[in-house]
Amino acid sequence: MLLPEESALEVAVVRGQSVLTTCRSVQPLKILQPRSAARACHAVLSSYGGGLVSGDAIRLRVGVGEEAQLFLGTQANARVYKAVGMQETLQHTTGALAENALAVVFPDPLVPQAGSRYRQQQHWQLQAGAVLLLADWFHAGRTDSGERFAFTSLHTALRVERLGKLTLLDRFQFQPEEHIAASPAHFGPYQTMLSLYLVGPPNDPRFRRLAEALLALQLPERRDPHFTLATRPYVISVAPAREDVYVLRALGLSRADLQPLCEELMRALASPELLGFNPWARKF
Repeated sequence: MLLPEESALEVAVVRGQSVLTTCRSVQPLKILQPRSAARACHAVLSSYGGGLVSGDAIRLRVGVGEEAQLFLGTQANARVYKAVGMQETLQHTTGALAENALAVVFPDPLVPQAGSRYRQQQHWQLQAGAVLLLADWFHAGRTDSGERFAFTSLHTALRVERLGKLTLLDRFQFQPEEHIAASPAHFGPYQTMLSLYLVGPPNDPRFRRLAEALLALQLPERRDPHFTLATRPYVISVAPAREDVYVLRALGLSRADLQPLCEELMRALASPELLGFNPWARKF
């Protein structure tokens, strides 16, 4: 049962096509549905006013039915504006994938602006045969204007359960006033951080195809004894955290530096055994 303040989208297979059977937007969230010629459903999250203001609270419930496929993205970067007093901007997402469902959740970067406070929680539950690829991406601020790590606080938490058991738990928090962002122990010269999480049955062809696509994003010359990161516009690491979980971490000097990695992954998603279309083909 939906709560009055909850937005929701549900996807089911109807006549061989994955379609939205429930679509409910509660301000400040707005859900759009671009036309898709493929079997998968394409949904886009947007917001009124082009960003999230102090005190905004988004609660979204996502359901992907048996055998259904969903790509969930955003219209543009999610700007988080300056907090008023101690208010936080909140986003809480709960998702459920039924048997053999596929969901790709790939938002544009979060951009917390100077003085903002942001807290994000995600909780996903996967049934047998379900595959989830999820991105969590944030930028240091309005870097084109010289703003870098000027936000007050950023907290994110991701919890994924598979077959009723906790499979993945990842938390991140950063408070620039208490940490030195430019320290090599934190971000150094980098200004954008992308995390990708792949969860699913290790023997599923879709899981294996996505794992191969993630591994292929690694720098091919990384094993060279003379390899150095000093001149690289980005760094990347991909590893299996366990047999049914892969995690990718990437840091870039700018969003543009990570864009080719994301575009390569989108091309992989266009394969027939996955989404069957490139979600970014008409976006950029």
